[in-house]
Amino acid sequence: MTTTNEAMRNKTAPEGPAPQDAKSVVELKGTGKSYGNIRALHGVDLKVSPGRVSCVLGDNGAGKSTLIKIISGLHQHTEGEFLVDGRPVRFSTPREALDAGIATVYQDLATVPLMPVWRNFFLGSEMTKGSWPLRRLDIEQMKKTADHELREMGIVLDNLEQPIGTLSGGQRQCVAIARAVYFGARVLILDEPTAALGVKQSGVVLKYVAAARDRGLGVIFITHNPHHAYMVGDHFSVLRLGTMELRASRDKVSLEELTNHMAGGAELASLKHELAQVRGVNVEELPEEDLTAPKTSTGDAAD
Repeated sequence: MTTTNEAMRNKTAPEGPAPQDAKSVVELKGTGKSYGNIRALHGVDLKVSPGRVSCVLGDNGAGKSTLIKIISGLHQHTEGEFLVDGRPVRFSTPREALDAGIATVYQDLATVPLMPVWRNFFLGSEMTKGSWPLRRLDIEQMKKTADHELREMGIVLDNLEQPIGTLSGGQRQCVAIARAVYFGARVLILDEPTAALGVKQSGVVLKYVAAARDRGLGVIFITHNPHHAYMVGDHFSVLRLGTMELRASRDKVSLEELTNHMAGGAELASLKHELAQVRGVNVEELPEEDLTAPKTSTGDAAD
């Protein structure tokens, strides 16, 4: 009998290896960021190619937010290289990142809860008609376009006039993804899109992450949930304390290994002798140290 997780994975997981000759849109080489004497990120390597989901996992304080800020143009890197289409870049503002086709969907989604769905879809980039000084919003065209684009992503809403705040968390995430796709995103950064969602709504969001990948976008899926990442990911990177502990393609790492890295298996293994002194802790069930040693893929194929 197929479990819910297995069914979702069958629906969203890549059906085969991604093309190895796909050129990366975004590439980080030894990239890092320091704030004065504090090094928040160091030596990060990451490739994002069209039609692939690159999952970046890490606990709180691992450096995920700093990584997002560098790629989205909020902060500039202080070491290494940041390449877009093979050319070094140093974005000064998020607008420059958007112009390069890099869109970020944050946890708060940057929506106005009391505004209609169609208005949120075009928020800040409204369509107009007529000439100045009689130019006005082209409301009908915006409604038609929003409905068409949402349906293209498989999102059917009965009423685009309803406030976006009345939608479920999963539906709002999906509207934000469809909006980014419509406005020309080539790389989509998703900041913990399933963090505050239940199982069913998380499944809905993962389905649309897969839909964005199938439309040819390169997706950077930031999460602390290895199960969600493994359902849709092509490549996995685990950050720990600002450095990359693991880089592996889907065929090189199992869900169990990914979960073990996220759970801090290496640290627990190194503390075996101390944990053995704690009553109630069975150290025999802890992983061996050599099984959790950092693994770094070599070659472009893994990225």
